[in-house]
Amino acid sequence: MKIVRLLAALASLALFASTSVLAQQQPSPASTTPQNASDAAVRDALAKKEGDADQATLLKDTLTAVDKQYSLLRKGKFQVNYDLSHTYIGQEKINADLSSGTATLFSIENTSSHTITNTFLADYGLRNNLTASLTLPLVSRWSDSGGYSGTSHTIGDIGLGVRWQPFETRRDDATVTFTGGARIASGKSPYKVDAAKGLATGSGVNSINLGLNATKIADPVALFASFNAGYSLPAKHLTQNINGALLRQVDPGASIGFGMGFAFALSYKITTSFSFQESISARSKLTFDGGRSVRTATQTAGVLSIGAGYRVSPKTTVNLTVGAGLTASAPNMVVSLGLPLAF
Repeated sequence: MKIVRLLAALASLALFASTSVLAQQQPSPASTTPQNASDAAVRDALAKKEGDADQATLLKDTLTAVDKQYSLLRKGKFQVNYDLSHTYIGQEKINADLSSGTATLFSIENTSSHTITNTFLADYGLRNNLTASLTLPLVSRWSDSGGYSGTSHTIGDIGLGVRWQPFETRRDDATVTFTGGARIASGKSPYKVDAAKGLATGSGVNSINLGLNATKIADPVALFASFNAGYSLPAKHLTQNINGALLRQVDPGASIGFGMGFAFALSYKITTSFSFQESISARSKLTFDGGRSVRTATQTAGVLSIGAGYRVSPKTTVNLTVGAGLTASAPNMVVSLGLPLAF
């Protein structure tokens, strides 16, 4: 039982880091046409954000409470988790003027973006099999590109969620939990910020998501998998100028995501984990002044994460996870430090 409990926090961080990595894509908005501009700005709306961390806490609860009838927090209990993550995105863009049939202007533009996110996730047990959560991210983002170099410090998108376990936990069976949540566009919107004067720290759209998680204990290994689907509401009444075209409305496409992995107990105090997470977002529609509209390309972001955890006390495990992007839409690297706090 001690080994099973030890698997919890690290397996949680493995899934959390994967979803957080996909959530923090914030490319530089440098572009030359409204069509190209969409690739830089709209990807923020397509990606999942910090509010999606409820899947990670669900996984942690199911792994650490296999001796209970239900794996979520007991009714009336309160718990807080803290996560500190650093995400890096680096790009090289080739700018060329081919209007004359030959490359009359040619340059290579290097851009880089660093995002530091302090995420506080509070859980409260409404019932033994029903837990509510609130996610509060504090975002600091620094970018260096040809169009803008500077730093932004604001709150990110706030997340609200619930987790429901319909069946009691049984030691030899997989545990299934359903999730539901909403993301409030409280961060700085990429559709309202001036790309030459500031940086976006949120998605710019409100969204809802549904999903499920499954965990299976095969001591000393814990297997886990997840699936989710999301839908974002349109961003209306916009007045952002993109290279002379006035953006009026953005209709984000739906998204789906899935992940899988395992955590392994090396000893009573040390665990390691491996996980993979992928998110696919459908094309978004951008409407400009005068009724002209363009659509973005489908976005696919995949991340592979490796983690290690050290158990400081029976209630506290410090976790470190490093993730690497596998697709062009994913960040190059993310480093995450997690600290669950129980009350």
